[in-house]
Amino acid sequence: MRVRIEQGIHHLYDSDPLEADRVVWGRETSRLTRRGFLRGSGLAAMSAALGGAIPFAERMPAGLIPAAFAQTTEPFTIPGKAGLRVLNDRPLNAETPAHLLDDAVTPAERLFVRNNGTPPDTRDIDPSAWTVEIAGEACLRPTRISLGEFQRRFDHHTLQLQLECGGNGRSEFHPPATGNQWTTGAVGCPSWTGVRLRDVLDACGIGDNAVYVAWEAADTHLSGDPTKLPISRGVPVHKALEDETLLAWGMNGVPLPPLHGYPLRMVAAGWPGSVGGKWLTRILVRDRVHDGEKMGGQSYRVPCNPVAPGTQVDDTDMCIIESMPVKSLITFPESGVRLPFGAPLPVRGHAWAGDLSVSAVHTSIDFGTTWQRATLTETVNRLAWQHWSASVSVPRPGYYEIWARAVDERGRSQPVLLPAWNPRGYLNNACHRIAVMVA
Repeated sequence: MRVRIEQGIHHLYDSDPLEADRVVWGRETSRLTRRGFLRGSGLAAMSAALGGAIPFAERMPAGLIPAAFAQTTEPFTIPGKAGLRVLNDRPLNAETPAHLLDDAVTPAERLFVRNNGTPPDTRDIDPSAWTVEIAGEACLRPTRISLGEFQRRFDHHTLQLQLECGGNGRSEFHPPATGNQWTTGAVGCPSWTGVRLRDVLDACGIGDNAVYVAWEAADTHLSGDPTKLPISRGVPVHKALEDETLLAWGMNGVPLPPLHGYPLRMVAAGWPGSVGGKWLTRILVRDRVHDGEKMGGQSYRVPCNPVAPGTQVDDTDMCIIESMPVKSLITFPESGVRLPFGAPLPVRGHAWAGDLSVSAVHTSIDFGTTWQRATLTETVNRLAWQHWSASVSVPRPGYYEIWARAVDERGRSQPVLLPAWNPRGYLNNACHRIAVMVA
């Protein structure tokens, strides 16, 4: 069943106003007294959104929607994430419109938000003392390592790595697939700083029986049950040992934002973003394919063989998603823009291809009848997205659609039509298209 692509603030606060307070503003509340107060970043966030100081902030009841917002039905935006569209509030998920992803390096405020549970409250922690347990059946020397020790013992690496939700593009599938109805904006490519997971695993020892490297984290299940994990996934050993798989504490030269895993997360670019956990507490070297939450059933899996749209697929016939397919995004101009006739139209965007590189990008203005090759840059490092640009000329005024199609290094192209339907709406890599009215 579809969910709304945008949600107003009333809907955000409807199910659990105290939790909405904490997630959105950072307000500390008591569920017994329903009295709350703002401080630090929470107070700054609400003050900035309101446009001024709040003299009696300490007297504001918990769970109260500020009147400035309560009188509007406009979609709610997360403080520090201006322009993102909230798809779901429990858990909090939001995507970035394509035109706001024009930066070569995605700023934190433009990176999509994907949660499976309730993020931990990390405001008062000492990040250097944050500890991660390294264990599992195939770990030779189980241990605990603090973030400070990670930073002292291992070489630091900074890489630009793309991150994409496996369900990016889900809203286009028909029949509709369950889950967040992402359009094109569950992707980004920030710069990450941390240590190679491989270096940490080498120090702890990897047994010959190692098959998978998994993680657990500090976020909590939406039910509040402390015995349940909202998500625990991972990657095969070969992916964990790649140079680009990081345990990262920094994004774009500063500590990770709280919504993106502060103080420590895993990044395994080119695969669904869910394989890299935020707020890491454990790393498990398994002697089997990991069986954590959202590893089984139909989560992050597609039919092993193509099926007709709407088919019920047995869990045993579903295969785990690994490398993501080739894809491109038009980030300029914004879809729906009106432009004058006469001058060539500059068009640009990004392209990526999972574990592979992109070999070409083409654009079309005649609904895919003819294609023109765009200029494509090399990656700054493996598993970063690539930038492309083109100049488009139209024959006469009117309505046009600009389409983009990328091709990976093995010659596989984005499809013009939707790719194979699957029950959870994963891996939609159909050509991106935008609308332009030339006056």
